[in-house]
Amino acid sequence: MFNVFEVADSLVNHIKSKCPDDIALIGYYGSRAQGTATIRSDLDFFFIPATTAGFRQSIQFVVNNISFDFWPISWERAERIAAFEELNVSIIADCKLLYVRSEGDRNRFFKLRQKITDMTHQGMELINKAESQLRDAYIHLYNMSQFGDSMDITIYRHEAQEILINVLYSISLINRTYFTKGWGKNTEQIMNFPLKPENLEQLMEKITRSSSCVEIRVACEQLTKNTVDLLLQQKEAYSDGPSYPVRMKGFYEEIKGILDKVLTASEMNDYNSAYFWAIGVQSEISRFLYFAEKGHWPTSLDSSLDYQNVYKKLGFPDLIAILDARDLSHLFEAVKRLDSLFVNHLRNQGVEIILFKNTEEFNEFLKTFK
Repeated sequence: MFNVFEVADSLVNHIKSKCPDDIALIGYYGSRAQGTATIRSDLDFFFIPATTAGFRQSIQFVVNNISFDFWPISWERAERIAAFEELNVSIIADCKLLYVRSEGDRNRFFKLRQKITDMTHQGMELINKAESQLRDAYIHLYNMSQFGDSMDITIYRHEAQEILINVLYSISLINRTYFTKGWGKNTEQIMNFPLKPENLEQLMEKITRSSSCVEIRVACEQLTKNTVDLLLQQKEAYSDGPSYPVRMKGFYEEIKGILDKVLTASEMNDYNSAYFWAIGVQSEISRFLYFAEKGHWPTSLDSSLDYQNVYKKLGFPDLIAILDARDLSHLFEAVKRLDSLFVNHLRNQGVEIILFKNTEEFNEFLKTFK
């Protein structure tokens, strides 16, 4: 009976004899490592090159109708995988080693595995990565929206598959874990996640099995929305309450320049500049106020603008609503009022603002500045 590991042994022996200094380690993963292989299963194995010459050992071949892909992962890429910056974390986390050049290489590799374990305890960092995955899903939702009246099931299923990958990976990150099996074989793991968006199973069923383009699109939109809702709930769970002095340190000194740009644009009747800077400064102050109150940043996936609620509750002027191409004088006055109100609020919250009336005051400050 054909044994794929005999082929792997041949390749390892070739490395040992021909280029032992060029390959740091060789490992295999997937069904062969998990003990779920069938007679047609290939051998998923990789290597980490130790030198530039090591990359040239990459080879793809077929033996006895079984495919082999001996592909390189640089140490740098292995670091990214261990940091959950790529989907295939299991390659590093769950692989079995066939060859290791040195104890130094072995220790370096197992530090990557420890990093994966450590990452699963860093909930907020994984939540942020989940958010990034959902942003990518919206690209494919947009693509799908451009199909118009097309009923080409192929293009709908193509975009739907991309959306599913982004959304499901996001859900795994929200659950602070990674997929241990490949697509199609990881359904049980997905359904056993403790944190799931509403109607996950039903929506997945529609997306993967429906032959209706409209039904696929609607299900993709709903699944993405439900996952965003789950993400927002989890972000709230990581809120650790207001803390202004550290989170807002130096912010006013930076944003003051933007406030002045709006004032100048208003004085010069430069509506185009006023438009961009006024909207931008209100958004940025709102974001930082949200961060100061909650300890995490608002997500761009929430179109409700709820992150501006703190700004509005404080009675700060709505610069965006005041914008008027015919008369910028109201905007000018609103910005001056915002500047004063914002400074007072920060000081009341214990934020130190480094502000000098003149050069002499600044020079005196520098004498004690360390």
